[in-house]
Amino acid sequence: MPVKKTAPDFILIFATLLLLAIGLIMVYSASAIWANYKFADSFFFAKRQLLFASLGFVAMFIVMNLDYWIIKKWAKPLLIVCFVLLVAVLIPGIGVERNGSRSWIGVGAFSIQPSEFIKLAIIAFLAKFLSEQQRYITTVKKGLFPTLGLVFLAFGMIMLQPDLGTGTVMVGTCVIMIFIAGARISHFVILGILGLAGFVGLVVSAPYRIARITSFLDPWQDPQNTGFQIIQSLYAIGPGGLFGLGLGESRQKFFYLPEPQTDFIFAILAEELGFIGGSLVLFLFALLLWRGIRIALGAPDLFGSFLAVGIISMIAIQVMINIGVVTGLMPVTGITLPFLSYGGSSLTLMLMAVGILLNISRYSKL
Repeated sequence: MPVKKTAPDFILIFATLLLLAIGLIMVYSASAIWANYKFADSFFFAKRQLLFASLGFVAMFIVMNLDYWIIKKWAKPLLIVCFVLLVAVLIPGIGVERNGSRSWIGVGAFSIQPSEFIKLAIIAFLAKFLSEQQRYITTVKKGLFPTLGLVFLAFGMIMLQPDLGTGTVMVGTCVIMIFIAGARISHFVILGILGLAGFVGLVVSAPYRIARITSFLDPWQDPQNTGFQIIQSLYAIGPGGLFGLGLGESRQKFFYLPEPQTDFIFAILAEELGFIGGSLVLFLFALLLWRGIRIALGAPDLFGSFLAVGIISMIAIQVMINIGVVTGLMPVTGITLPFLSYGGSSLTLMLMAVGILLNISRYSKL
């Protein structure tokens, strides 16, 4: 392996830590009223998010200082463990159900979400497979079928919870990795048609998904039910204007926008910090993605390149979906905004993923 650089990518560290700091502030601001009402502690969610951020930062630091090719060695066992956890979460008494989805495993006062961690595990495994078997990626039998078969097995298990949002992010990420590896365009056209048919089937099979689609197209058709979140989100973003109402001055967090510290935290941020604050967050994400692309291009081996591409794709897709939902451009999916939304599993996963990028950057040729 090449000689390790003396320092990781500081611009990537700067963008990540600034997003993390903004996230901690906004989690407190968005959740204080709800936390005080429900737990008699306005810092309840902020303290837990700070704990998750601390654990994630330690994990990021450790991963950053390991040799990233160790991930290649452990990719398969890690993926198997994640599949076992996906099965365990479906078992009554082990899996915890929230808002109609059995996606969590309770661990004391906390819970973990296995579907979050399988995203990173399957990225690592695909990076290993594609780097070793890239010559077969243009074939269906040895290249496309094994990779997509694994991806859709994981997707199917996630849908049993069900969690369409997380499954969509995972599939989208893996498809980008396979495309970058050199898969044929004709194969993607066929798969795209089949995927669209499957997606339509999933939507039609569940009435609440149909309701989400129709509410996305016209949320005011059912303002008290399926269109409620989108409408309240737009009511938050609109008054924010250029500079916002001021930090802590949101009106929609007063029990109008349900649990604003999670999926819709960007709406509260836009209300309090305005167009300037929202643009700063988007700029930081763009900065993070740019550095990630540079790291992928400069990685010394195919495994590092595919691994970096997968991580950057995962973050980019998740940001686009979340911002699209919050601004009314996409149906509600339940996807968190990386580094900003409240959630231990998501935050820890994202910081670990950035740690891997920083590790690869220490070997980058750029």
